Amino acid sequence: MQQLAKAIGARIRIERKARNLSQDALALACSIDRSYMGRIERGEVNITIQKLYVIADVLACDPHALLPEVNKDAVASEPAEGVLYTERLGYLALNKPK
Repeated sequence: MQQLAKAIGARIRIERKARNLSQDALALACSIDRSYMGRIERGEVNITIQKLYVIADVLACDPHALLPEVNKDAVASEPAEGVLYTERLGYLALNKPK
């Protein structure tokens, strides 16, 4: 999970810099504490989907642009039970029926 947080943080930083925004300006526009934005970009925290959408909105990009590419070489031939693999989204955990 740590690798995913780092990859998302790196993508956020790339998109922010491409728009010539400071970390402070992005944090302020997203109503996120500046130090927390730094932790997001360094991959030290796992952000919610809601925060991902807020950041994408401020950066004027699609949320999927902030997600890392799926490494197709690392795709297992048979995903574990309760896991679905999709070409676009990669592995998704499914809720088990009660």
